[in-house]
Amino acid sequence: MPRFALKIEYHGAPFAGWQRQKDVPSVQGAVEDALCKLESGPHTIAAAGRTDAGVHATAQVAHVDLTRDWDPFRLSEALNYHLKPLPVAILQAERVSDDWHARFSAVERRYLFRLISRRAPVTHDSGLVWQVGHPLDLAAMQAGAQHLLGQHDFTTFRSSICQAESPIKTLNALDIEMRDIPHGQEFCFHVRARSFLHNQVRSFVGTLARVGAGGWQPDDVKTALDAKSRPACGPVCPPQGLYLAGVGYGDDPFSV
Repeated sequence: MPRFALKIEYHGAPFAGWQRQKDVPSVQGAVEDALCKLESGPHTIAAAGRTDAGVHATAQVAHVDLTRDWDPFRLSEALNYHLKPLPVAILQAERVSDDWHARFSAVERRYLFRLISRRAPVTHDSGLVWQVGHPLDLAAMQAGAQHLLGQHDFTTFRSSICQAESPIKTLNALDIEMRDIPHGQEFCFHVRARSFLHNQVRSFVGTLARVGAGGWQPDDVKTALDAKSRPACGPVCPPQGLYLAGVGYGDDPFSV
């Protein structure tokens, strides 16, 4: 059976997350339903990573085995037709080898978190960012982020319902950029690692936002990390500012 890799973009607001669930809408369910319109199912797609309710993606990756050897462009066009009007789009489809796996072949995941600091409510970006009404110190947040880089026991920044076997992960990058917007600033957190714990990125951002607001000093991030205790974590920020922004592969099927 031919295997295809799919690069998927979606707005997470209408969904209970990526994973198919009974009686609630999911992104996985939406794509599998569209596949059933092309070939009789059931179809089960495997993704590079699960996203929680309200989390978005600009470059989620999944794979599916089909009976017909589709032209990849026609496959993406047909799926997009059947996905309408849901806020889900197949950006690209590519034929891959039978042993290629969206999750297990991945060597890196990249996340973006968008945080806006301003008093006036956001309008155009409503549901797409986390907004706070107070100023944030970029340099302080960048200093705090340095303590998180490298390999650590990230128990402090791990959800209590996380199913990962180990809390030890290696954080490759946590870069924070700021740009001025009308009457405020937008802060973009770019986070890279091979894999993440449940709620790890949102725990990072919420904690660093506390540093930026002056509630913590940058070195308090290291104290929290070293505690290896969930209660030592800062606040966990809401999901709507988080995006799965890319998945890296040694042999990237989308680089063609």
